This record gives sequence, structure tokens and C-alpha cells, in this order.
Amino acid sequence: MTSLAAAALPEIEASGRVEVPRYPLKEREIGIVHFGVGGFHRAHQAMFLDRLFRAGRDRDWALCGVGLLPGDSRMRDALHAQDGLYTLVTKAPDGTRGPRVIGSIAEYLFAPDDPEAVLARMAAPGTRIVSLTVTEGGYNVNPSTGEFRRETPGVLEDLRTRFEDTSRAGADGAAAPGPVGHPRTMFGFVVEALRRRRAAGAPPFTVMSCDNVRGNGDLAQRMILEYARLRDQAGLHGSEPMAPWIEEHVAFPNCMVDRITPVTAEDDIEMVAREYGVQDAWPVVSEDFVQWVLEDGFPQGRPAYEQVGVQMVEDVEPYELMKLRLLNCSHQAIAYFGLLLGLTYAHEAAQDEDLAPFTRVLYMEREATPTLPEVPGIDLDGYQDELMARFSNEHVRDTLARLAAESSDRIPTWLVPMIREILEAGGSVDACAATVASWARYAEGTGEDGEEWPVVDRLRDRVMAAAARHDEDPLAFLRDAELFGDLVEQDAFTTPYLHALDVLRTRGARALLRELRARV
Repeated sequence: MTSLAAAALPEIEASGRVEVPRYPLKEREIGIVHFGVGGFHRAHQAMFLDRLFRAGRDRDWALCGVGLLPGDSRMRDALHAQDGLYTLVTKAPDGTRGPRVIGSIAEYLFAPDDPEAVLARMAAPGTRIVSLTVTEGGYNVNPSTGEFRRETPGVLEDLRTRFEDTSRAGADGAAAPGPVGHPRTMFGFVVEALRRRRAAGAPPFTVMSCDNVRGNGDLAQRMILEYARLRDQAGLHGSEPMAPWIEEHVAFPNCMVDRITPVTAEDDIEMVAREYGVQDAWPVVSEDFVQWVLEDGFPQGRPAYEQVGVQMVEDVEPYELMKLRLLNCSHQAIAYFGLLLGLTYAHEAAQDEDLAPFTRVLYMEREATPTLPEVPGIDLDGYQDELMARFSNEHVRDTLARLAAESSDRIPTWLVPMIREILEAGGSVDACAATVASWARYAEGTGEDGEEWPVVDRLRDRVMAAAARHDEDPLAFLRDAELFGDLVEQDAFTTPYLHALDVLRTRGARALLRELRARV
């Protein structure tokens, strides 16, 4: 057994079982700082950079990963012990596996350990991109109003903290107000690093969001600008406000990212050790499919992504809507229904005789696809078939519990906007209403046989409290205006929703799916 580290790469390569970086790791120079180094980032953006490095290109675009949350200390420990290296194993539907060691992460910083080191790296001239996978909830946006949620604890702390040294004074000779400290949030690090670059006369970096939200670059720009305005209003940037400068000088390209990447399980760690002889504290497993569609807007330059399969386009929105509404929302369609049926994995749900036609025909084809614009180079019928095949990949073993987590960030962001569009066009929302009803039923916290499950959600107590009121008020779940806006007042939605919820609670998920399947 070989412990993964830079010095062990020749031994791992000699085994002939795992591809390793053949480029000298010492040649890497950091060009990108990335917030949110999880499984998806390591299976996607970091993998594309590793492809470039293996092709002898762009080694001055290596990654510095940043962790903000207490739980990120585990990633710090794993990557530090392994010199930033990790194993990525892709799994094809036919069972074929592709193991490789990824070497594009040259540094990892855990912000609570040394926030100043993170700011220094972001302010360094070599850093030209700051990228993000901070999840849908990481942008602090109210999904109903689109406004920045300033009341979250980290943001509130940032908005009363002065980040510059006590010895520094504003242009008028007076120090900015507030206690001195360091940022706690992604917003704080991005804006403070940009402030330092402006003060040093250095050009700004590009902010590249890679999260599953519509117009992810536009959203990142709006939320970061609103945060900067709040600090400007508090006088925390002295007499030189940051928001106008960011709005004028900082680029925020949009992109669409796609690769199904389940949470690494203990079985995956054991599989890498058993089959490849590599002891890796935190490998990544994913499907073999991968896609990245990226707007080409990088004033300070970018890696040659197009050389390794990234689609560089002028307008990403058609691809983005296609993926969000056909893949991400379909994942929500199978997640709660699948759990209510007593299933565990996505492939089981995608192969179920009742849930599969509900997802592929009633949801994808009849409700979601009519809301999509033409997507250049994509056959939407073929894309939907391909999605069902990807969901059915039993080797990936993606769990329904993962897909059902953090629903309050996903359903309002992905599904509710589409529901509104369909209602405005006078269309049917039976499948969408049934999906929301399945979330409401799931949020009751018990299955059809009385089994209990953990509801993983930042608003867990709130959504479960609403679901607990179904007996006295069947519309209780929909009355949360932050999550659903005024859907509770729209009969065209509440009528199919109430029917679906009633069937789910009285006769079960299978009965509802068979009733809906009869319409296929």
C-alpha cells in the first residue's frame, strides 16, 4: 500500500494501475484562488486544469484552494498530508473505471487558521481568477425577492469589522469605524482582496462562479456588489467606496457546469486502496460524463480551457437553463419520491417503473422542455434520454439523501422560477406540483412505514414545522413566502399540489405516481 504524496508518484506510476501527473509539480504557479474545494470542484474544474498541465500548457494557472467553514479543516488535513494530490476515479455505465491522480491544487489554505494568508494570496499579482463553488445557499440571496440577506451571522460580523490595520487612516485623515479583524465570509474576502489590489494599483481578478444557479456570474456580481455597498455605507472603506469600482472593473462570467459527483464514501476510500494500492484520505468518484460551458470574459487572461474540452461561448444561458431544468430539477423529482418509495440510490429511482416515466415524460418532456430556448448544438430529446441513462448509472451510487439535502436552497432557486413561467403561459404544472408536494411530504420526517430520516437543510426546523401542520392546514408548507413567493395564492398551482399531497399522505407515493403515469 502506497500513501499518496508527491514523492510516491513514481511508485504509483510504476504499478501501471493509476495515471499520475508527469509534469514537475514544482513548475506550478498559482493563478486561481478557489473557494469551496469539495468533491465536485475536484472532479470538474481542477480536473480540467490537470488536463491542461498534462498537455504541457498553462502551469501558471494552478489552484490555491480556500476553506471557510469549520468542516473544511478535514480537507486541509487531507490535502496537506498528500501535497495537494488526490485520486479521481470516473465510473462509466458499463463499469469501466478511469483512475488518475490530480495535481492541479498547489496550495490549500484554511481561512480560520490564517485569514491574512488568504488575503495575501488573493491580492498577489499572479492571482487572476477567483472561482467559487459555495453552493446555491452561499450567495445569501432571498429566493423570493432576489435581495441580499444581510442578517446572516457571518455577514453581520463582516459589516461591523474594519479589515485594514489600525494604523491606516482614510483619505480625510480619520480612521474608518469599527473593530479591527478579518473577513469571515466569501464576500468579505473577495471585496477586501479587491480593495487591496486597487490600493496597490494592481488590476482586479475575475470572479468565476461555478455553482448551479441561473446566471451564476450575474448573481455573484449582484450579491458581492450589495455586500460592498453595505460596507461602503458603514464607512468601512473610508472615503473611497468599493462598489462603484467593482461594478466598473471586475468581470463576472457566467458558466454551466455538469458532472454527477456523489459524496465520497468509506467504500470509495477502501476501493482506491484495494484496487489501486493507493492510500488516499479523500479520493473523489464521479460519472465519466463531464461538461463545462463558459462565457469568454476574462480581462486578465485565463487558461486555455478550450484545448481540453470546455465550450467557450458568448451566451451561456441556453445551456444553463437546459441543465438546471432538465438535470437539477429532475434530480429533485426523483429524490423525494425515491425516498418515499423506500429507495436509497439515484439509479434505483431512475429505473423505477413508475418514477422513471413520471420524470422523463411528465416532468422533463411536457413541463420543463417547453420553457427552454433553442440550445445550440443540442438535441433536447437526446439530451433527456442521456440524462436518464446517466441517472441510471449504478456504478456511481449517488444517494437520494444527497439529492434531497438543502432543498430550501434548491427548489426555490431551480424549480419555482420555472413554475411561475409555466403558470404565466397557461401551462400545466402537475409534475412540478407533485415534486413540491413530495418535498413537503418528505419534510414531515417519517416514511410510509414509519421510519425516520434526517432532513438535512439550513432551514430544517422551519420546513419541518410547516410540514407538521399539514393536518390542520394542507397549504402550510407553501405559506413560506421566502421560499415560494405567492404560489400559495395561485389556484392553478395549489389545486394539483393539494391533490398530490393528499394522495401522498393517504395512499402513498406509489399510488400518486401510478395515477400520474396513467397520463403518459
